[in-house]
Amino acid sequence: MTVKVLISHRAAGADLDRVRAVSGSLVVVRSESREHALELAADAEVILAGHWSDQLWKAAPHLRWVQSGGAGVERFLTPDFIASPIILTNAAGVYAIPIADHVMAFVLHFSRGFGRLLRSQLEHRWGEEVEPDELTGKTLGIVGLGGIGAEVARRAKGFGMRVIAVRRRPERPSRFADEVRGPDALPWLLAESDYVALCSALTPATRHLIGEEELGRMKPTAYITNIGRGGLIDEPALIAALQANQIAGAGLDVFATEPLPADSPLWDMPNVLITPHTSGSSPRSHDRLMELFCQNLRRYLAGEKLLNVADKAAGY
Repeated sequence: MTVKVLISHRAAGADLDRVRAVSGSLVVVRSESREHALELAADAEVILAGHWSDQLWKAAPHLRWVQSGGAGVERFLTPDFIASPIILTNAAGVYAIPIADHVMAFVLHFSRGFGRLLRSQLEHRWGEEVEPDELTGKTLGIVGLGGIGAEVARRAKGFGMRVIAVRRRPERPSRFADEVRGPDALPWLLAESDYVALCSALTPATRHLIGEEELGRMKPTAYITNIGRGGLIDEPALIAALQANQIAGAGLDVFATEPLPADSPLWDMPNVLITPHTSGSSPRSHDRLMELFCQNLRRYLAGEKLLNVADKAAGY
């Protein structure tokens, strides 16, 4: 009995060969566009999803499992898909290493005053007015201590930082966090932190998790970084807080609208560092995704439990 696998994700010929090598029972096809994916979906049992729409899974009556190409799965979670028996797995862990590096790059950028130093360089000024800080003894607050948050915590401890976190299940062990509390402790974390790293999934419960009230709880010397999803922050509230110097600055890789509109005030703020949703980029990320997918294919064919099964009702 054959199993048709549709890859609607960027993939080279070598990737297809790698998937085919999992089992001789697989028929592996790759779509070149959203429209092509719809054509190929009719008899697909498994989809590795880059391109995704409600139309895709509804065009696949034999679909039993979808592997998301990303760690976040909010784009899949329409009411009909949540109610369906289709298994959804995410790519948690695939992008954790480069994203954690990115968070620490944001933190170091602000700690060492690199924004002002770069402006001095472009103006051919020595920049002696910059007073860099150090990270040892500073507090990093992590919102969401999953795979990404745990990697951020690991790096922060290497810099001698105190690491605190909030997560949905605080009872889970955490090797690198000094203190972990539940989601209702977010006010505590914001008030304690010199740097805040948003590493949560975007769900109905976390949309606009950081708004005017939450920003008001932060120290005026504190920085916020967001590598999760733009919807975690009420962007107008963040802009207002930055303009009023209510917080010291922000490192942002994700935004409410992407690409970030050219007229956004965030572009011109000297205390903001913007990156274009590239925190997960790495030459090794794609290889990790294909390895995860192949591991899960072996499990699927053997009738074993899949890795990274998402809780569709919870949203991650």
